[in-house]
Amino acid sequence: MDVPVLSRQRGFAYSRSFAAPKRGDQSFNRDSEWQQRIDFYPKDRSQEFEKYPLVTADSLRSWKNRPRRVKMLTRNFIEDSLYNPNYGYFSKQAVIFNPGEPFDFNNMRNEAEFHSLLGQRYTQFEDKLDDISPDDTRQLWHTPTELFRPYYGEAIARYLVENYKLTHHPYHDLIIYEMGAGNGTLMLNVLDHIRDMYPEVYAHTQFKIIEISSALVSLQSSQLSKTAESRGHAEHVEIINKSIFDWDSLVPEPCWFLALEVFDNFAHDCIRYDPRTGQAMQSSVLVDGAGDFFEFYSQTLDPVAERYLRVRDAAVRHNAAALSQHPLLASSPFWRRMRAALPLAPNLTDPEYIPTRLMQFFDKLNAYFPLHRLLTSDFHALPDAVRGFNAPVVQTRYQRRTIPVTTPFGFFDILFPTNFPVVEDMYRVITGKFTRLLSHEDFLRRWAYVEDTRTKNGENPMLGWYKNATVMLTV
Repeated sequence: MDVPVLSRQRGFAYSRSFAAPKRGDQSFNRDSEWQQRIDFYPKDRSQEFEKYPLVTADSLRSWKNRPRRVKMLTRNFIEDSLYNPNYGYFSKQAVIFNPGEPFDFNNMRNEAEFHSLLGQRYTQFEDKLDDISPDDTRQLWHTPTELFRPYYGEAIARYLVENYKLTHHPYHDLIIYEMGAGNGTLMLNVLDHIRDMYPEVYAHTQFKIIEISSALVSLQSSQLSKTAESRGHAEHVEIINKSIFDWDSLVPEPCWFLALEVFDNFAHDCIRYDPRTGQAMQSSVLVDGAGDFFEFYSQTLDPVAERYLRVRDAAVRHNAAALSQHPLLASSPFWRRMRAALPLAPNLTDPEYIPTRLMQFFDKLNAYFPLHRLLTSDFHALPDAVRGFNAPVVQTRYQRRTIPVTTPFGFFDILFPTNFPVVEDMYRVITGKFTRLLSHEDFLRRWAYVEDTRTKNGENPMLGWYKNATVMLTV
C-alpha cells in the first residue's frame, strides 16, 4: 500500500488530511472609488458590481443555496463559505478523522512506522464511511488531539490544573471553555485525566463547549453518552450551540479558554496597496448569475478593517520585525515607485490577508470573559500558500487526495497562518493581559509525559510533528 503523504517538508504537519488510497487500489483608474482586479482581461463587471446588493455572512445564514448576484467583503465570503449552516465547508462537508484505539507508540520501531499505521487507519476509516455512503468529495481532516490521544489532552489537563491550583483553587471552580471542539475528544481526555489524577479538582470542574455546528453538537453529545465512563462526565459538561461572535452574556468568574487550531479558520479581509501612494484598498467578491467569482478593490475601508489596521499599527510600533515582509515594508517607497513605473508593472501590491475576525474574537473575550486566561495553538507558517502576505493554504479533497487550490474564492478548506508576534501584541492591547509564546514542542515537553509517545528508536512523533505550530498562553 502506498504511504499517504502528509507534507513535503519533514517536521511539518500543516495539512489536515491524508491522501489515503482506496481499498484495492487590469489598470488602475485614480478617478474611481473601486476597481476590478485584472489579471487577464475578463468581461467588465462594473455595472453588476454597482447593481448587486451587498450582503454579509450573517444575512446569508438562512439561505439554503449558495448566493448569486450579490457582492460581499472578503471576510464575509470566507465566513459564509466555511460556516454557513446549509452549505458551509465545516457544516456540511468536513469529517474529522477518528483513528480508533490510541496508538501504541512504545511498541513502534520508529516514526516511519507510525506514519504507515496512520495511513492504514485512514484507509480503514474511509472504507467504513464508503460502505455506508460513498463520496468522492469527502473532506476528511485530523487534529493532534485525535492523533496523539489521550496524551495530548492529558498535557492540556496538567497545564490547566496546575495553574488553577496556583491561582484560584479552592475559591473558584475550574471553568474551561473550548471553542472548535471537533469530535469532543479533547473534552473527554481532559476530564478523564482530571477525574483520575486530581479528584479534588474534578469535583469543582466545569467544561463548556461553544460550538457553531449543530452536527458537531450532536456528535459531541453522543460522545458523552457512549460509555459508562464518559456518561459520568455529563454533569460537568455543557455544550452551547452558538457562534462565539453571537455571545452576549457576561462570564464574571475566572475561566480558561481553549482555542486549538481555531485561528487558522477565522475569516480574514484582503487588502492591497497602491505601490505609489501606499493607500490601502479592500477586497470585495462579486458572485454573478452563473456563480462565478470576481474580485474588486475599494479605496474606502469598512470600519472593521480600518480599525484592525489602526490597532495593529499601534500594537506593533516597537516590534518592526513582525511586519518585515509586509507589502509596504519589504522595500523602500522609492523602489516601490520605481517598479510601479515599469511597463506592465502591477497596479497594486500583492495582497495582505488581515485577521479581522480574530480581532473581533479578542473583543469578545475582553467584553464578556474579562477574567479569562487563553490557551491557543495554531500554525505560524504554512507551505504551499497562495500568493500574498499572511496568505492561506486553500485545498479541497477528491477521491481521497488533497488538491491544492490557487485562490481563496471558492468553497474550499481555507487555512491561514497566524503571525503570532503581531497577534500577541494585539491581544495585549485589546485585553490588557500579558502572554507567553512557546513552540508546540516546548509546551509539550513541559506538560506532557513525552515517554508515552516515544518509539523504540527514540523518535517522538508528538514532539516531531507540528513544528510549524506555536502556543500562546495568557500569564
